[in-house]
Amino acid sequence: MSEDSGPEITAEPPESPFHTTGTDHITLIGSNEADTIEFYRDLLGMPLVLRQPNLDDPDSTHLFFDTGDGRILTFFVKDDRESSSAPLRHQIGSVHHLSFSIDPERFADVKRALDEFGHGYNEFDRGIFHSLYTRDHNGLTIELATDKYDIPDDRRGEVLATVQRIRVADGAEYAEAEHLEQALEELGIDSDPVELPDAPTGAGVE
Repeated sequence: MSEDSGPEITAEPPESPFHTTGTDHITLIGSNEADTIEFYRDLLGMPLVLRQPNLDDPDSTHLFFDTGDGRILTFFVKDDRESSSAPLRHQIGSVHHLSFSIDPERFADVKRALDEFGHGYNEFDRGIFHSLYTRDHNGLTIELATDKYDIPDDRRGEVLATVQRIRVADGAEYAEAEHLEQALEELGIDSDPVELPDAPTGAGVE
């Protein structure tokens, strides 16, 4: 599909019956409670903010984690479920990966912690952000991403839509740091670049 024939890219709300106001929570089927808490609380640093029986299945436990900005990630777990770190198979309707923001100033600390916990990772420069990819205790791909510039949350969609327009006009296949810089300047958002290590793009890597 060419750029001209693709869907409209804009930060403006579409003409639709209603609009969502944000992400409330995402719920995944987990394995057991201990392994889930060890990865998401003890390694990724997400506070466990609520624990109760699953309302739809009282024989399982519902764990609620704060991902760092008040948005919640929850798991249905049972203690008789064994964890398996084997990569998950992708299929239509499945989750490809979850991405969480990390502080760019702690980037090296994050890599050391992953090493210490025995979680391998790949590091990629994704053009407008920088990412580490690892897997949780159940084989789900977890992306730990940091922006190359500090982008206000309430303007993220506007910034990305502007990056898209600039990228297309530039004839570039992927969004690059210079497109982000131009977008921030055009929108009057004052932000200094973050110092991050060099890394491959990872383009074409599953």
